[in-house]
Amino acid sequence: MTDLTQKQEAFLDALTGDARGNIREAMRAAGYSDNTRINEVVGPLKDQIIERSSLLLAMNAPRATFSMVDVLIDPGAMGARNAVSAAAQILDRAGIVKKEQLEVTGPDNAIFVLPPKQSPVDDSTDAE
Repeated sequence: MTDLTQKQEAFLDALTGDARGNIREAMRAAGYSDNTRINEVVGPLKDQIIERSSLLLAMNAPRATFSMVDVLIDPGAMGARNAVSAAAQILDRAGIVKKEQLEVTGPDNAIFVLPPKQSPVDDSTDAE
């Protein structure tokens, strides 16, 4: 990991803090000139921005969870559908995903025989 300058740290802090994702506002808060191109600041910090965004999602996962629980308690609340949708998106992106299970039932001690896997067909070797 590269060492960040104080200005870069200030930018990242502002971006995920008071600027609430507004890049130009975060640049101003960090002391960058209005003439500085966004790409000059964001490009070298891409990985750190993604990392901090992921952290921000994780930090808001509990709030999203409570939002969904609140809708269970009062499903008629105004904006309930939007709250559930937003909460589901946050939880999904934070890595809390729906678990899908496939249940197969059959007679006791049953054995399932599957056909062999077929390799993909390569059309590039067909004769013309």
